[in-house]
Amino acid sequence: MKKKSVVITLSIIVCSLLVALSILNNKEVPVIKHFPIDEDVDFTSFGTALRLLSETGKDKYDVKWTASSELDKPIYLRQDVSLLYSDGRLKGILSKWKENEQNIQLESLIHGEDSSHFQAISFHHGEIHYADDEIKSIHSMSYDELYVIDSPHSALESFDHPLNSNQEEWKKTLDHATNQQLRYHWKQLINYFDIPQAKYNFEPLTNLHVYQSKPIPTLTQERTQIVIGQLWEGLYKNYILNISRNEQPVKSFVPLILFSKQGDHLMVLYQDQDGEKQQLIQYYSSRDNL
Repeated sequence: MKKKSVVITLSIIVCSLLVALSILNNKEVPVIKHFPIDEDVDFTSFGTALRLLSETGKDKYDVKWTASSELDKPIYLRQDVSLLYSDGRLKGILSKWKENEQNIQLESLIHGEDSSHFQAISFHHGEIHYADDEIKSIHSMSYDELYVIDSPHSALESFDHPLNSNQEEWKKTLDHATNQQLRYHWKQLINYFDIPQAKYNFEPLTNLHVYQSKPIPTLTQERTQIVIGQLWEGLYKNYILNISRNEQPVKSFVPLILFSKQGDHLMVLYQDQDGEKQQLIQYYSSRDNL
């Protein structure tokens, strides 16, 4: 089988893409675009939340999934997107955009079965237009997780951080099963593309939010924000939108992000809806205003 890869310099183009449940609230869907970061505008609040609502039947329950962000005044374009994974597999997508708006609110009920670990990561984005065709952007990331324990020996319960020995044991069990599956899947991708592992730092897509407050290894915090903005631009335009166009969901694993230790590029490895292994590469621009 011929290997496939894509290489660009300013942002990223994804070859072909995953399939999942998509909830899009507008017929027209613009593309998230990274512009120079506006240092004078910022979100007043932003966040992602997962909460167990109720048991709906034997081994079944509902989880409320929300993501939101707020500004103190309207700007040209507001857009948020949130990805939800359950036990390492893509469960759903929420996305909304508004023109001349300041706040975005995303919300959905997710039906679950049996004990599971839910993870949601969100990208909050805004585009500001000034005189003389000057365009800037802002962005932030947020994350939440929820362990739901559905055991025949106890009442349905949930937690984000274990508070007792029983919850600690359940967390260990669920994490082990998910990590074992993901490691096997990622190893296949790494071997297929002959990736020299020693040259990269690895992060699951679900852990990308940690770079909201700390720099990517080898980069400054300022450069990190540029790279993150460009990464989400490519993910949204080609990964997320293509998922939403498919009518039949396909269970897909969490993509793996590889940051070069030389500080000049990153990769994203994943398997698409046809079972094809895909590799995309984003080279960091030398210009700080991208």
